[in-house]
Amino acid sequence: MMSDSLDLPFPSYKDLEKRIRDVKDFPKPGIVFKDITPLLLDPASLALAVEYLAQPYRGKKVDVVAGAESRGFIFGTAVAQSLSAGFVPIRKPGKLPAETRSASYQLEYGTDSLEIHVDAIRKGDKVVMVDDLLATGGTMEACCRMVAELGGDIVGVSFLIELSFLNGRKKLSKYPIHSILTVESE
Repeated sequence: MMSDSLDLPFPSYKDLEKRIRDVKDFPKPGIVFKDITPLLLDPASLALAVEYLAQPYRGKKVDVVAGAESRGFIFGTAVAQSLSAGFVPIRKPGKLPAETRSASYQLEYGTDSLEIHVDAIRKGDKVVMVDDLLATGGTMEACCRMVAELGGDIVGVSFLIELSFLNGRKKLSKYPIHSILTVESE
């Protein structure tokens, strides 16, 4: 199937950037939001993004993929399926029905927290963490902290987009980080 805005029948690595829309002043003034919905609408781009997110972990016998609400669910479940692994949702407080563990983290404009089921990760599980975006690293650091506290062995953290100018890698420095696309400046 030929994509409407690309000259190739199947997008290449760099063509994924063309499918990400910048939305200025969202969710607040001064922020440039990276909107992935155009990428999600194009089946070939979505398939390629999932393949690039999963590729570094092929052959590593991954047990589970974990992703944070909400865009981490989109890519995390697809990566889990691609790796023949299970998927663990990490959610906002009050959304998971069984016993949970929680972690709080700093945002640019306040604090937030996330939760994971305490039985979602078994001691020694090999875990890949997936999200759409690495910005300041606070969300993923909280996710990794919970997974590690439950006994998971984090084999890597995979992102579609990394905003390198926000230095989120520093918070995740003890884990191998894989980013498909890197944005160097605002």
